[in-house]
Amino acid sequence: MVETIGWTIPQWLEAQRASSSEEGLARIIAQVATFSKDDVAFITIASEDFLKTQWEQIQAIPNAKELPLYGVPFAPKDNIDVAGLPTTVACPAFKYNPTKDAVIIQMLKAAGAIPICKTNLDQFATGLVGTRSPYGAVPSAFNSEYCSGGSSSGSSNIVARGLAPFSLGTDTAGSGRVPAMHNNLIGLKPSRGAFSATGVVPACRELDCVSVFAQNLPDAKTVFDLAAKYDPADSYSCALPNIMLPSFGAKPKLAIPDVPQWFDDTENAPLWEKAVEEFKAAGVELIPSDFTPMYKLGACLYEGPWVAERYTVVRKLIESDPDAMDPTVRTIIQLANKFSAADQFDWEHLRRDLVREIETKFADFDGFLVPTAPLSPKIKDVQADPIKLNSKQGTYTNFVNFADMAALAIPAGFRQDSMPFGVTIVGRKHTDYALLDIAQKVLSGKERLLGNLGKKSVVNVTDVVV
Repeated sequence: MVETIGWTIPQWLEAQRASSSEEGLARIIAQVATFSKDDVAFITIASEDFLKTQWEQIQAIPNAKELPLYGVPFAPKDNIDVAGLPTTVACPAFKYNPTKDAVIIQMLKAAGAIPICKTNLDQFATGLVGTRSPYGAVPSAFNSEYCSGGSSSGSSNIVARGLAPFSLGTDTAGSGRVPAMHNNLIGLKPSRGAFSATGVVPACRELDCVSVFAQNLPDAKTVFDLAAKYDPADSYSCALPNIMLPSFGAKPKLAIPDVPQWFDDTENAPLWEKAVEEFKAAGVELIPSDFTPMYKLGACLYEGPWVAERYTVVRKLIESDPDAMDPTVRTIIQLANKFSAADQFDWEHLRRDLVREIETKFADFDGFLVPTAPLSPKIKDVQADPIKLNSKQGTYTNFVNFADMAALAIPAGFRQDSMPFGVTIVGRKHTDYALLDIAQKVLSGKERLLGNLGKKSVVNVTDVVV
């Protein structure tokens, strides 16, 4: 096994800074040489020539070794443009060759990082399961019979197997959080607009967030620090406040579901109860609450006309060659045809009413703690019932971007079938650092398993304080 498998950002930095330019490039090439074109987590694997070009660009930066991500590889989801690598959004008929990096890729490359592949996803980022791709259904890194979660399926799988220290996903309905749970990772879903979406193929442009998967909290925070910058070219970009809330204080107050929904799953509930006790032990006040407004808000995403926003992205393809699309994805997006312009306003008014109800009802709370997903489905079960199971997976994720909130998914133990469980901390817009602070307190000193299918290695979740 190549020694770099499973390395975190600090481990990559230490080795790359201690090496000659030739050795640093060779280390990246050796890592990518372990990738297989038959691996369903990848859509495109960077060629040696591409990697050499990326490396030369970094070496041309003055004092390159001082860059915060010098020579660190990462894995972008294949709806994020990387010049020199095709963008497919998991649809060969949609494939194009970008000549310019997405702005977030530009930022990370300017910090010294190197994109090494493009990762698989639910087609057009429509799904929470990771099975809706012609390039293959991506399994969890911990049990090949189970879903990796989607739509950022490949990005999560690759980091969980140690093939990159971090990756980029996107998150509209939970695609940066559900895969984190199924692969025992940190899933950072920033405040809307914190990361630039210029050069990212949208799902629902007004809701989309680029997200981060990492092995530990410090690595996720590092990427957030470097990439959370205002982009004037992105009309949905938002500048972060000059002073970000660092924490919620000594005793954060979070609402939890009074009657969690598990849909007949029997293994996740005990892990949730254990996680609740761990949060309490870390000084977090948890108040069981009625989550009906959040469930209603989340249901709007696919029951309402927001599917029409997805339609705008694929309009030309779905009207000229609908058979080129995944049939489940096509069915979902074609629901846009049943809504009128008046319907859009009715639903938007409902959305605003529900958001106001949540804001009022939970005004005295710092945020929410929820199971990241209620189920851990097998690939075969999702393929047999592709829409219903997927819908259930969004129970605790769909409402977050609608309500303009930040979220952080963290590991919370393992089931008897070896699948990871996870919970998500949710807070108001621009509470990103406060969420990291809570997670640091809860996870401090814990270890989790990280590894691919047959082999797991111990990796510390919190190597340094946030």
